Amino acid sequence: MRKPIIAGNWKMNKTAKEAQAFIEAVKTKVPAFDKVEAVIGSPALFLENMVAATEGTDLKVAAQNCYFEEEGAFTGEISPKALGDLGVDYVIIGHSERREYFHETDEDINKKAHAILRNGMTPIVCCGETLEQRESGVTNEWVSGQITAALKDLTADQVANLVIAYEPIWAIGTGKSSSAQDANDTCGVVRATVASIYGQEVADKVRVQYGGSVKPENIAEYMAEEHIDGALVGGASLVPDSFLALLEAIK
Repeated sequence: MRKPIIAGNWKMNKTAKEAQAFIEAVKTKVPAFDKVEAVIGSPALFLENMVAATEGTDLKVAAQNCYFEEEGAFTGEISPKALGDLGVDYVIIGHSERREYFHETDEDINKKAHAILRNGMTPIVCCGETLEQRESGVTNEWVSGQITAALKDLTADQVANLVIAYEPIWAIGTGKSSSAQDANDTCGVVRATVASIYGQEVADKVRVQYGGSVKPENIAEYMAEEHIDGALVGGASLVPDSFLALLEAIK
């Protein structure tokens, strides 16, 4: 049985003091790790403090991005080697905002996945379609293509242990959300894509999240679906009580 995973993506929100206050409010209240995995994706500025503040707790820490080179003359970029050294657990890559605003390509995301795994962390690989693509009926082909490209040359063991987050772009931060059935269908496409490359045993192990206006009020509906193993959550992860409510709803 795949362990549920809820990952909060704070995006470019909070100050260091606000981040610390959040951690103090939730770190002793998250459900036990054997029930559900709780992850917070923090801005890079706070990661060192976040790792220190969560040590010995059941709360894991994710970076929101990294570069695919470990070191060098790349001013302003985030080194996966340095993240691994800090003790970061996960790195979110391929988010639609990174693809749209910073022009990241499938090749970039694949290189990042390799770099993250080399440095002892786990990628949360994002995929998803625009409203235009959904209305044109190409969602399955588009999402499958993103996943195929992101996983290029990874081993079966690496893929079995990573996390894939399906986030329809039209549902991110809009208040709109995919129906549970539609979300499950596309998460099923993600799993089938993994199976076509690595076999069903690997596909049955990989965890697939849904993201897009997920809230405590609707999380249980998504989690009841066969192919949805958790959620990548934006706005609802910014408030301690809301984040804890997400975890309690599925534990």
